[in-house]
Amino acid sequence: MKDERNLFVVGPYYSSSSEKQQFLRGIFDRTAPHYERIAKWGWFGTGEVYRRQAILRAGADSEMRVIDVASGTGAVARALMTILAGPDQLVCVEPSAGMIAESQKTVSAVHHQASADDMPVESETFDLLTMGFALRHVDNLDAAFQEFHRVLKPGGRALIMDVTRPGTAMGQFWFRLYFKHILPFLSLVSTGDRESHRLMKYYWDTMDQMIPREAVIEIFEDAGFRNVEHHVVAGCFSEYRAER
Repeated sequence: MKDERNLFVVGPYYSSSSEKQQFLRGIFDRTAPHYERIAKWGWFGTGEVYRRQAILRAGADSEMRVIDVASGTGAVARALMTILAGPDQLVCVEPSAGMIAESQKTVSAVHHQASADDMPVESETFDLLTMGFALRHVDNLDAAFQEFHRVLKPGGRALIMDVTRPGTAMGQFWFRLYFKHILPFLSLVSTGDRESHRLMKYYWDTMDQMIPREAVIEIFEDAGFRNVEHHVVAGCFSEYRAER
């Protein structure tokens, strides 16, 4: 199972694990102005509703202190803001400066430019940790999950949302067709930006080499989490929930 935990080299994008974060920060910085538009129509406008429902399923309430990891342009953070009593309860962590700049336009919380495996926050500080659709971009999943465990209070909860391949042959056919071909093409047409097209192609390659869900559960448990659960929603969303 260990060999399945960290799939670093994906297609022609980088030649070693040491180049991965340099590639990701660069392409996310360059595509940040277009990212919100692609994400909104790429999920047919359903993303906002889904994220809020997933957060509520994880047990979020208005009094919690929350850290949103790999927060991007703030999609999950905005969903959290509809639940939390105020922005001072939320901290966002994101490695891309371009993504942070976009997030700060709509999310008035504290933002840290940092990676998931080295977050500049105190231990045992948060009631809930969220990560939306970024698991595949992490370098070292073992180190990241240990860091998640560190920053959560005893009894705190973690929620990781990601895409999952459908279980049926027909579902997999349409999943592959849309994410490998249609979404990258429409991203180029709608933005006129070749880097956005490249990012969406990269997204498909990471989906195609997605870490098995059994490995994610094992990493949670090895990091010290308990009551680890995995649920598939609407056939194509994975929700991992666990307690510290």
